Amino acid sequence: MQRPIHLTFGIALLLLAKPLPRVHPYRKVASFVDWTLLISVASVVIYYVSEFQRLTERIEGIDAVLAIDIFFCCLLLCALLEGVRRTVGWSLLGVLLLFLLYGFAGSIFPGWLQFSGFTVREGVEILSMTVNGILGITTATSLQFVFYFVLFGAVYSAIGGGQLFIDIGLMIAGRHQGAGAKAAVVASSLMGSISGSAVANVATTGVFTVPLMRKSGYSSSMAGAIEAIASTGGQLMPPIMGVAAFVIAEMLQVSYARVALAGLIPAVAFYIAIFVFVDLLARRDQTLAASFETLKKSQPVAPRLYLLLPPVVLIAVLVVGYSATYAAISATISCVFLALVTLTKKNSAHISVDTLNKAMNQAAYVAVPIAAIGIIIAVAIQSNLALKFSSQLISGSGESLYEAMLFIVLGCLLMGMGLPTVAAYIIGAILFVPALLRLGISEMAAHFFVMYYCVLSMVTPPVALASYTAAAIAKSHPMKTSLKAFRLALVSFFIPVAFVFDSRLLGDGAILDVLFAAVSLSVGTTLWAIALAGYLGRVLRVYERVVIGVGALNLICSLAGSTMWFATFSILAALIAWILVTTGRQRRPPAAS
Repeated sequence: MQRPIHLTFGIALLLLAKPLPRVHPYRKVASFVDWTLLISVASVVIYYVSEFQRLTERIEGIDAVLAIDIFFCCLLLCALLEGVRRTVGWSLLGVLLLFLLYGFAGSIFPGWLQFSGFTVREGVEILSMTVNGILGITTATSLQFVFYFVLFGAVYSAIGGGQLFIDIGLMIAGRHQGAGAKAAVVASSLMGSISGSAVANVATTGVFTVPLMRKSGYSSSMAGAIEAIASTGGQLMPPIMGVAAFVIAEMLQVSYARVALAGLIPAVAFYIAIFVFVDLLARRDQTLAASFETLKKSQPVAPRLYLLLPPVVLIAVLVVGYSATYAAISATISCVFLALVTLTKKNSAHISVDTLNKAMNQAAYVAVPIAAIGIIIAVAIQSNLALKFSSQLISGSGESLYEAMLFIVLGCLLMGMGLPTVAAYIIGAILFVPALLRLGISEMAAHFFVMYYCVLSMVTPPVALASYTAAAIAKSHPMKTSLKAFRLALVSFFIPVAFVFDSRLLGDGAILDVLFAAVSLSVGTTLWAIALAGYLGRVLRVYERVVIGVGALNLICSLAGSTMWFATFSILAALIAWILVTTGRQRRPPAAS
């Protein structure tokens, strides 16, 4: 009963928050449609409550599907699909309609895609009368995790946590070259760990960091690109990450703490690579540090360090072994405690009402699209599309892991264009993960591989949601901003390849082995950043960039500690030392005569 009530309340909130535009002469039509949908959603709740015992006790595939079941399934589908259109737009709606067409008319599709298709009663049973369709794993994820973490993020931002992260970033990087870009990377990594949404992260931190970068000398498109890629990585950063991480925990039937632990090293390597890259670009281009006036405007960080208590509580409760839901509730309670202690009663009341309103709307905006993705999961599994696609992928790649990974990367980037990360990930998990498993990759690595590239699709042109949001703030050309953001993303593009071949990077193994693999990955991504930037104290020659780039990729993709790894590391260490020594000699002033 929890799942249909959660979903229908989410749809109702969404319809109230995003009504159809009341444009003359269609004002009455729009109002009629909204009220009809709301009444339909209310009747669906009544249906599930009144039919609860029958739906619970019936045997799937044996007990009859009644006319009332078909009627209310149609009502739920109409309201759900309209909710998807109002939140995500036509991109995800088009994919859902295509899968529905495939489910009921599979016989019209050519070749290996063809199957007999569902009857109306089979389709209704699969979609709305079991916990395998609309009320399946995605709705369960929204119910058990998403709302509580969205509430925590909203409350934490309301008490000043978001602004604290921005000021910490400015404090760390403010007096150095490229301060605005470095502040954006630090602030977005911290804020992204709480918000778990690339677009929301851009909108929150970008309002401050993009103008700061513009004042430091960055072009509008470059400022937007740096903010876009820095915010995109927030979906990879524990403790909260993105909604896709919660889905991974549900799919693999492991604790969310295990998923967060697996995501820690790749996320840190991602931000180290981005930070080093923007630092090298700033030194190469002589970008300015933050002005004294800008630093003076930022509030002191030390008196507000108590605001770090809620994230510490969240992490501590997860580490101790409690559920992710319990951790989120505990962290939220700590936020409320801090608000009561540090704010006036009037402000506390305002924050409580405003924050609850914001959290409810955000939760509804997430719950409706990911519940709809249950349609895709149900159709893909029940029609055997997932296994057939996996077989075709392996066959097309000649059973080569490298070719299969290349196809999967392209597939994830293409699917993520215009789709929310969680939607792209779930589709990718259904279609691509089975192929990786059959080629010998572990479950955790396979799911993270797909999720990572679906996250990077947020900055991959021609459709890049995070880049477009950043471009709007920077007042730059969206495509130009997207291309620059994708170039910045290349610095961390091969991190998933590293953890596919070395499971220690996902937290598997002894602590010293894991730390050694983490240091190896950080060194490899740093050298790759140097090769892409083409600067290390001076502008590098072409052959130097090529040698460092090839060696860096070898370090990233080879097993840390192997003979090949040590040989490559030795060559690169000698080359880097030679570059630094010769650069120092060139800069040294001549001795006085």
